[in-house]
Amino acid sequence: MNVLFHNARILTLNDSMEIMEGELWVRGDEIVNIVRIPETPEDTNLTNSNIVNNEHVTNKENVLDKENISSKERILNEKETITFDRVIDCNKNLLMPGFKDAHTHSAMTGMRSIAEDLPLQEWLTKLVFPMEAKFTEEDIYQFTRLAILEYLTSGITACFDMYFAPKTVARACADMGMRCVLVGGLNNFSLSAKQCENDFLELNQYHPLISYQFGFHAEYTCHKELLQELAALSHKYKAPVYAHVSETRQEADDCREKYNMSPVEFLNSLGMFDYGGGIYHGIYVTDHDIAILKEKNVFPITNPGSNLKLASGIAPIKDYKKAGLKIAIGTDGPASNNCLDMFREMFLVLGLSNVRENDAAAIGADDVLTMATVNGAHAMRLYNADVLDIGKKADLIMLDLHQPNMQPLNNITKNIVLSGSKQNVKLTMINGNILYENNEFLRGIDPEEIYTNVAKIVQRLLKQI
Repeated sequence: MNVLFHNARILTLNDSMEIMEGELWVRGDEIVNIVRIPETPEDTNLTNSNIVNNEHVTNKENVLDKENISSKERILNEKETITFDRVIDCNKNLLMPGFKDAHTHSAMTGMRSIAEDLPLQEWLTKLVFPMEAKFTEEDIYQFTRLAILEYLTSGITACFDMYFAPKTVARACADMGMRCVLVGGLNNFSLSAKQCENDFLELNQYHPLISYQFGFHAEYTCHKELLQELAALSHKYKAPVYAHVSETRQEADDCREKYNMSPVEFLNSLGMFDYGGGIYHGIYVTDHDIAILKEKNVFPITNPGSNLKLASGIAPIKDYKKAGLKIAIGTDGPASNNCLDMFREMFLVLGLSNVRENDAAAIGADDVLTMATVNGAHAMRLYNADVLDIGKKADLIMLDLHQPNMQPLNNITKNIVLSGSKQNVKLTMINGNILYENNEFLRGIDPEEIYTNVAKIVQRLLKQI
């Protein structure tokens, strides 16, 4: 599908927080031009697009990133007429890269508001694990579809999903047009290193929207020998590894008791992060841990909503940033959070960091917005879907600036983080396909059918536990 967005404000996040006015062209799954409205009458060669019968645009010149124009020569020299399937008047609303949910367990939507009021270890062993043991693959498929609806309403264009039955999660995402990076959840109970290797080889070839990275659930759910097998796979394929690490004080203390090392030190001793990766949560870390993460190019991926609900703690975001680490943001699963809302997560990252440091300027809003978009994409290795630029995948959102929570427009990027909400998401596009627009799901997605299917599954599961 070819789409012309015009009369837009555009935040590319391409090494800048500058917001320009202009238009953006999508051809197929790719951004092929970003055009700035001329600021002076002399810029006659850069006037707004000539729209013929609302379908054709000809001979536009891109003015974005002039210094790097040679690298975009293939597209900029085409000068061909593009027939647009849609021409969308953005009414001065904001186009920007979609949010990247850099840690989630999508299929846990089925346990939303059922497993409550317990700390992490009891929450897992008394409620979550017993209920998950009853899940069928069809259950996981339907629960994942429900999560995707929520991602779209929150402006999330890619999720980093750790769950068992990854092929089922992949199928749900591919069927609904959701970009998904799957991550292995290796543990003592349900997965082997060999199965993770098979998934790595198969799912990285499965579908253009799907990729797979090595991972394990946590140090405390994996024997040392199992972790060594995964580290060997990381070295074999020169691939990063991701896991829950230092999420609770108990986890950190138990690891020191077993190995006389922190979780980060222990995993590093196995060579687990020799090719980078990420740690989910990363709350109870030392200065030495942070130095290791920096040396190994490991992303801390913070999940403040989940950590608050389970009383796990507050991650040291300022310390990570001071060390030069790139931080990403995840929602965690919808049973521990309980929602998949990146606006709430962004506000919590900023607010909790300020409280933790007793410093109202501990973290800036623009830093948090980068964490939720560009850094998340890089943590997920989605380098072709991180910013708005020529040749990048058309994964973008439109935010409604004509809502009271976004007015006045004193500082749009700060408004997004500090007062923005899901009500501002007017449109979500993934891979050039508009999946959500003006509160409606498109491309044949029937939310009521999904709600009905999920409700029936939950009723069955509650009778079984």
